[in-house]
Amino acid sequence: QVQLVESGGGLVQAGGSLRLSCAASGRTFGAYVVGWFRQAPGKERESVAAISRSGSNTIYSESVKGRFTISRDNARNTVYLQMGSLKPEDTAVYYCAARDAFGLSLSGPNYAYWGRGTQVTVSS
Repeated sequence: QVQLVESGGGLVQAGGSLRLSCAASGRTFGAYVVGWFRQAPGKERESVAAISRSGSNTIYSESVKGRFTISRDNARNTVYLQMGSLKPEDTAVYYCAARDAFGLSLSGPNYAYWGRGTQVTVSS
């Protein structure tokens, strides 16, 4: 199993940038595909991005493509989400999740391990 802890959330103005971190406790972090998801109050959870075990492959939700970048440092057991050109619509609790599998996925049910989330608020 792996424990995930998100950090880096906060308040930022529209157009600004923010970097989220997802720190994992496991010793085999490189065996996990990791994704970022978000959920705004009163709305359904939506996918953001995912990254392969090696970090060589990434996928993004259309709503964030070109603005967000997911990356990972397996030596540090950390996955990052660099968010740029932030919009008020990006306001949400952001979660990282991991799956012990090979393939990339933006489907939340495919992920077995979840962090507790970090709040991102983008002001207009």
